[in-house]
Amino acid sequence: MLLAGQNAIVYGAAGRIGTAMSTAFAREGAKVHLTGRTAATLDALADKIRADGGRAKTAVVDALDEDAVNAHADAVAAADGSVDISVCVIGIADHQGTPLAEMALEDFERPIRLAVRSTFLTARAAARHMIPRRSGVILTFGGNGGGEPMRDYSIGGLQVALNAVDFLRRQLAAELGQHGIRVLGLHCGGIAEGLPADMPAAPVITDMIVAKTMLKRAATFADVGNVAVFAASDLAASMTSTSLNITAGAVSD
Repeated sequence: MLLAGQNAIVYGAAGRIGTAMSTAFAREGAKVHLTGRTAATLDALADKIRADGGRAKTAVVDALDEDAVNAHADAVAAADGSVDISVCVIGIADHQGTPLAEMALEDFERPIRLAVRSTFLTARAAARHMIPRRSGVILTFGGNGGGEPMRDYSIGGLQVALNAVDFLRRQLAAELGQHGIRVLGLHCGGIAEGLPADMPAAPVITDMIVAKTMLKRAATFADVGNVAVFAASDLAASMTSTSLNITAGAVSD
């Protein structure tokens, strides 16, 4: 098992991306600390992980609450001895479809504020426990903010948020590398299977996602989990300050 004996904290664990990462981490031997704002969904995920032979513990934690994030990370380190992996994949409530010239300030700045605040707070809390041990991995997810701006669709503040998180990831890597801590991002071009089945535009959006790829298929949630495991494992021991491209060729690095 690639992550045997490690402790992973996943913020926003019950979401589709969080579930993919959490179940993959547990499958590879990590004890997964599932956090979010809704106890029922966290408990359901923990039950599934345990039924599959994994280890999971739940806690209601708002990733935007500084005191709550710090207290939870402290509790994990105190009870289990370490914080080895940290990843924040909470929803950032972005608003799309309205041109920037017509968008309300709150709709524009909300995803930027939520993405940057949650990434900073959770990474800082983990780093404080990783530094003394001189090891640990912090992951981010959500796209490549350094990519080309959207020309044919009004994406609101999302791309700005991703740019901010991308730079924060690189700055964290630059400062934490001397302590043996790696910081990596996962860059996905869209997960078609995540679209609601009853969404009228789902087939059209799926075709748009797939058409941009070289492999002529979209990344799956399983792909996300598998790449997250690789990034967090010693197989990627020489990788930091970069983004792992799982766009199926939609973006050519």
